[in-house]
Amino acid sequence: MKRPSALVDVFLVLALFSCNSWTTRSSSESCNPNYVEDIRPHSVSITEFGAVGDGITLNTKAFQNAIFYLNSFADKGGAKLFVPAGQWLTGSFDLISHLTLWLDKDAVILGSTNSDDWPIVDSLPSYGRGRELPGGRHKILIYGNNLTDVIITGNNGTIDGQGSIWWSRFRNKTLDYTHPHLVELMNSSGILISNLTFLNSPFWNIHPVYCSHVTVQNVTIHAPSSSPNTDGINPDSSDDICIEDCYISTGDDLVAIKSGWDEYGISFGRPSTNIVIRRLVGKTTSAGIAIGSEMSGGVSDVFAEDIYIFDSHTGIGIKTARGRGGYVRNVYISKMTLDNVDIAIRLNGLYKEHPDDDYNPDALPVIEKITIKDVIGENIKRAGLIQGIKGDNFVNICLSNITLSVSSKTPWNCSNVEGYSDLLSPEACDPLEESIFPEHVSDCYNPENPLRSSSTRNQGASWLLSW
Repeated sequence: MKRPSALVDVFLVLALFSCNSWTTRSSSESCNPNYVEDIRPHSVSITEFGAVGDGITLNTKAFQNAIFYLNSFADKGGAKLFVPAGQWLTGSFDLISHLTLWLDKDAVILGSTNSDDWPIVDSLPSYGRGRELPGGRHKILIYGNNLTDVIITGNNGTIDGQGSIWWSRFRNKTLDYTHPHLVELMNSSGILISNLTFLNSPFWNIHPVYCSHVTVQNVTIHAPSSSPNTDGINPDSSDDICIEDCYISTGDDLVAIKSGWDEYGISFGRPSTNIVIRRLVGKTTSAGIAIGSEMSGGVSDVFAEDIYIFDSHTGIGIKTARGRGGYVRNVYISKMTLDNVDIAIRLNGLYKEHPDDDYNPDALPVIEKITIKDVIGENIKRAGLIQGIKGDNFVNICLSNITLSVSSKTPWNCSNVEGYSDLLSPEACDPLEESIFPEHVSDCYNPENPLRSSSTRNQGASWLLSW
């Protein structure tokens, strides 16, 4: 079924939020970080530093100079950089601690289409190289390292990466380095990203890496379905992450949880854990919620609910391979609605993409205690494609109360997997047909308090100031 424009999609899903019963079952639950609603005591406009919002003038120096000036207020309650209506062309710039970057209505930060305005920086240590090409990578448009108390927000302003030139170079194999993200916070804590629209990212849109206490709320992310690797939100080797009330439509995974790549991720050893995803809506040529494929530092304690995925390839995906090492465990996904999706559930142990030839083929990932329940789906081609690794079964995979209208005559394809199921339509594949209740309840992941991540977050969230 062909949908109208992306803008119409947004209106459609907002209507679904207001009227569908599946969205209201947890509508009162939130990961709100309980920030203190005090105004930043110091505020400047980007225009005070010579910026021109005509979409032509390059404003990189204006952003850099403004933030350099505001750094003097970091120990005086922090500061706000105000971006008014206009089109503000810029290359990469760095944020500072105790800063609010505020985009007013009709304000658009435009990423430069000149690659010289995106300098080359080192690759991430947990990847060992650029994600797409060996060597370094282009610097992120809006970047921060070793920061605390950073807010990127506004009155639904826009950050537009103008990524089409990068996508063409990627397809034509003329890139020299991995193309850049829109926003990356690294080694940072106390981050809030909210009330913004992200468009046309060259690569991943929002990338918290080696971070703690990050909240992403009320954002819209869009890139054409044909755009390569334009993941929406990618928590990476990070903990205490909240993602809620977001609409995402991109050319790759909507939310992808990662933790490093093969031997580099194993050596770096920082897992992603305590991740909450709520009220996510979107469509993609890949997966709605994905874990991996770079998961070598480990992923655990993931809680997702009230998810609506339409016109997409995969609803839920876990991607890994021999050589990854690491683990994915204690994942709980519930209250998901799927419409016009090729594969509802895909757990793939054969995702053979490695950074180099130095990975250890005997480093086997552990995939265990994955619970998926309360899922309904219409116009589904295949219920599940679950392929573990020979000699390294995925274990304690538990599926419950899943009803899918499936067109394939072979709805399930399962191998090298062990687990249980109840109330599945179509019926589960043989390795999962044994009932969960009553003997195997303890084998399945069922968190006693799935909101513990948000309570943990609130204990450490006093750093956040309002805009």
